[in-house]
Amino acid sequence: MSHSIFIAPEQLVVCNSQTYRITHLLDLQSVLAANEQTGESKRLYIKDLDPVELPANPSLVAKSSVGSTTTPDESFTTGQTQKEVELGLIADADWQEAQRRFAMIRPLLVAPRRTREMVEEQARVGRVHFATLYRWIDAYSRSERVSSLLPVKRNGGRGKSRLSKEQEAIMAATIEDFYLNKQKRSIQKTCSEVARRCRHAGLNAPHPNTIRNRIALVSDKLKLERRQSVRVARETYAHIRGNFPGADYPLSVVQIDHTLLDIMLVDGLNRLSIGRPFITVTIDVFSRMVCGFYVSLDPPGNLATGLAIANSILPKEKWLARQDIGTNWSVWGLPRAIHADNAKEFRGNMLRRACEEYGIDLTWRPVARPNYGGHIERLMGTIAREIHALPGTTFSNVKQRGDYDSEAQAVMTLKELEKYLATFFVEVYHQRVHSALKTSPIKKYEEGIFGSAEQLGVGVPPRRMDEERLRLDFMPFEERTIQQYGVVIDDVHYFHDVLRPYINASDPSDSRRKRKFVFKRDPRDISVIYFYDPELNQYRAIPYRDTSRPAISVWELREARRHLEAQGRTNINEQLIFEAYEKLREQEQTAIKETKRVRRQRVKREHHRETARPLIAPITPHVTTDISLSSIDIKPFEEIEEL
Repeated sequence: MSHSIFIAPEQLVVCNSQTYRITHLLDLQSVLAANEQTGESKRLYIKDLDPVELPANPSLVAKSSVGSTTTPDESFTTGQTQKEVELGLIADADWQEAQRRFAMIRPLLVAPRRTREMVEEQARVGRVHFATLYRWIDAYSRSERVSSLLPVKRNGGRGKSRLSKEQEAIMAATIEDFYLNKQKRSIQKTCSEVARRCRHAGLNAPHPNTIRNRIALVSDKLKLERRQSVRVARETYAHIRGNFPGADYPLSVVQIDHTLLDIMLVDGLNRLSIGRPFITVTIDVFSRMVCGFYVSLDPPGNLATGLAIANSILPKEKWLARQDIGTNWSVWGLPRAIHADNAKEFRGNMLRRACEEYGIDLTWRPVARPNYGGHIERLMGTIAREIHALPGTTFSNVKQRGDYDSEAQAVMTLKELEKYLATFFVEVYHQRVHSALKTSPIKKYEEGIFGSAEQLGVGVPPRRMDEERLRLDFMPFEERTIQQYGVVIDDVHYFHDVLRPYINASDPSDSRRKRKFVFKRDPRDISVIYFYDPELNQYRAIPYRDTSRPAISVWELREARRHLEAQGRTNINEQLIFEAYEKLREQEQTAIKETKRVRRQRVKREHHRETARPLIAPITPHVTTDISLSSIDIKPFEEIEEL
């Protein structure tokens, strides 16, 4: 399945099982498209679109390398489908090579207009054949993941082109001078022209499907330039130049930060105070649009950071529907760079590798230069002023609060606050004039996407379709051997039949040792762990071995362990942990008056249940999802924050 859907003129998409070709971008919510079968034009909503799947294992061509007979870099073979790879299993040398390749093609990916001369110059600098750069560009563009650039060894036959150099040269030259020109000749005529030229040369013609696959791999931008005009291509794809260094177009620079909100919340049961929440928020520096946020009673950490980034990247229609908010929030896509302060949760190896995988530059604020993050700080100030108008606010300091009783006046629950903030962002903050921009964030963002009379637009960002994988990419992992009883993590047992082939498996590199496998879990709900199957290159959901156990969070598990340790228990096992958990919950239920701490713990537990839906359905063997994760020098679950 495609990882992204591209929204641009001439792009093929699927809507209600019908194939359409986009003709015009109407706004951030819809496009005008022509039905490929009937030719009928119709307005389609972007949220309803799916990508057109390319043929399996297509033979690839180095775009703009037509006519060349020089042998490109043989260490990278794109003629075969690259499997999804768990990043924790990638050798350091291979990952560094993928990073090197990405660094080489990145200037070409973001260039306002990529020319053959630019590619050839970059190839000379990198000492590779320019056709190799085109193949790397194509491979990365298909997945927008750096792991797609990992070196792949040729297998000696399957996946290799079986065409002679003369056939390759004729096919490439025909695509170059016959198909990619203003005559806009059809693919069928191009196939006939290739056959004619091969006959004249005394060669067998390539199969038409081979030619079609090669044409399909020519970038849409290049097709627009050659078959229509450079102006049309630039209006669709060119970047805008803004005033802030580095933030020249939407999502070029995104800033992220946490803060403790100045408001007391209440629980939803007795409406009694539970304390102040935290928020993690991201902002697009170019337009000042809020890209995403996450509100929680848990202190800031890697979980909040990952969830806020995922919320920023992914489309938000489903999330808004769950909040019962009807206003559009049309911000999605991978940022070029994320700027953060020097807090430890922004410097973890997990976050760094996940950002590397998606081609995101993760940079940190220079020490002793707080103004470096001025845009996110200003947004935090705006949020604080909005919060100070709500009942239960603690204001910014004791002097401002005076004799105002924040706890007594508190009325909002965590869920109500989350909805309030989302509504404020999309219906107020995005719509009103920003003093620094002299226009509203939404208008500035639309100008950056579609362009204006003075500036060209960058185009609608691709929409990620792989929500489960992206969310799991930011979760911590663990390595465990698989025994007859399954897998044990924190004294909790997990098992499913999919583990059976790997029971007591030996390490491939040392038969004297047991093989360790990669697992990961969402700390908000540890009733399911995700097992990376190295044979299928997929993650499988593995439930508790005893499925009658209640779903709990990792923090509740630790609370139960602390309770047992306080009683002097030493041989702690799964049975004791869940007995302690049940006893603690019973104490909450039977307490005449809950303490604030108990109320806060209960609300946190309910919030975890609501937000931590399983990404992969457990038990059912056929439900699987590809996923990838970072690993270099990461200790298992090193970044799960303590309470």
